[in-house]
Amino acid sequence: MIITRRAFTAALSLTGLAALAGFTPLRLISEALAQSAADVAKPQSLPDMALGPADAAVTITEYASMTCPHCAAFNATVFPKLKAEYIDTGKVRYIFREFPLDIKAAAGSMLTRCIANGDAQKYFAVTDMLFRSQNDWVVKNTTETLTRIGKQAGLSQQQVEACLKDQALLDKIAADQKYASDILRVDSTPTFFINGEKIKGESSIEEFQKRINPLLKS
Repeated sequence: MIITRRAFTAALSLTGLAALAGFTPLRLISEALAQSAADVAKPQSLPDMALGPADAAVTITEYASMTCPHCAAFNATVFPKLKAEYIDTGKVRYIFREFPLDIKAAAGSMLTRCIANGDAQKYFAVTDMLFRSQNDWVVKNTTETLTRIGKQAGLSQQQVEACLKDQALLDKIAADQKYASDILRVDSTPTFFINGEKIKGESSIEEFQKRINPLLKS
């Protein structure tokens, strides 16, 4: 479903997010090219936020929306097991990429990028915080809650406001989302790529083990 600018503005009516009112989820192009591992591997407008060694035998790339409940559930139940078994042991490199499905998700992604300032460990920590508090900042006063989170992470009020009005950052997130939809054919969240092979939806740890372990042996 394409959410209109008017619906966004009516749903939010939050001055702090006014700069995002023009953000619209992308409609997929039916003639989109089939993705390849090389297409998935290269970052586009924004640098990748990743955990695990760059030369790991397996790379998992997740496309997620910060307001997606399935993404939050995966983050809470499956990702910690993946991290302990594969990422922390150096077997897997894990990349997280933004695919915001609505204006609030875009705002959450922007704030995460601003807080992390290129630090992957901090990026994943803030992402985890936003997923775990999803009901608070998505359902309630989005601007107020995101501002509080930003301040807790060391940003000033002015820095939070500047971040949420950063059109250049929003444009980069939107461009990366467009690439994901047009070239990689991502149309829902979460979507994962394991060495280029696509998995759609909130998969179990057993499903990941079944796909990862043969790649580690090859």
